[in-house]
Amino acid sequence: MKVKRISGALGAEISGVDLTQPMSLALTQEIRDVFLSSGVIFFRNQALSSSQFMAFASAMGEPVEYPFVQGFEDFPHIIEVKKLAHEKVNFGGVWHSDTTYLETPPMGSMLLAKEIPPYGGDTLFACQYAAYEALSDTLQRMLQGLQGISNSAKADVSKTREDRIQSDGKASAPQSYTNSHPVVRTHPETGRKALYVNVAHTAGIEGLTEAESAPLLAFLFQHQIKPEFTCRWSWEPDALAFWDNRCTQHNPINDYHGFRRILHRITLQGEKPF
Repeated sequence: MKVKRISGALGAEISGVDLTQPMSLALTQEIRDVFLSSGVIFFRNQALSSSQFMAFASAMGEPVEYPFVQGFEDFPHIIEVKKLAHEKVNFGGVWHSDTTYLETPPMGSMLLAKEIPPYGGDTLFACQYAAYEALSDTLQRMLQGLQGISNSAKADVSKTREDRIQSDGKASAPQSYTNSHPVVRTHPETGRKALYVNVAHTAGIEGLTEAESAPLLAFLFQHQIKPEFTCRWSWEPDALAFWDNRCTQHNPINDYHGFRRILHRITLQGEKPF
């Protein structure tokens, strides 16, 4: 197994591993160690069937179903993340950490590329350890103890789900979810602190009026995606990305109108942030 860092802030490409084959415990631990140290890991040339994709996901954590979109009939934990040639809005096309509006947001998410446009469709990732550590000591202390209110119905992100809910939506899904989590969370495995607000889902801060919380959140939303905190991944068929939702954000770039982009996604069970 070889590991190549792809930016100063986060991200590593792993080569020399065939994920179609069963993994030893030692290899599983090696991959997970790189995942924890890098925030997001990438593989190329992994022509995985759905059962093989599930096997890799299950080795890394516990797959869970996505609340709004139905999974495959035989593999309900796998959903299609797709934009069709006639569509203008891409699924989740805004900076975010996945489903922070849930009481126990996911630990990680995986995407496996099936069909990629001839250009465009890259995904950006941002390290929230680096974003937190770059804040002044005074602001870090001020943010400690604050709780961010996450809601699934914020307009900028809910409109990115409309095409998929229309075609693949779950009839049983609630209209919206709301939960509160620390503005600064402690990673349960690394012990490091990370910013845990995002422009897609964080609607306010507990105990503050909207007028008080809005400028603070606006600053954090801009700060946490500075270029020096990010990396960029260019997809190709059979590439796989696996990121840590507890300390990263991601943003799929919508720059490929007129072409199809289809990826398969699995989300892994997390824990209540603290």
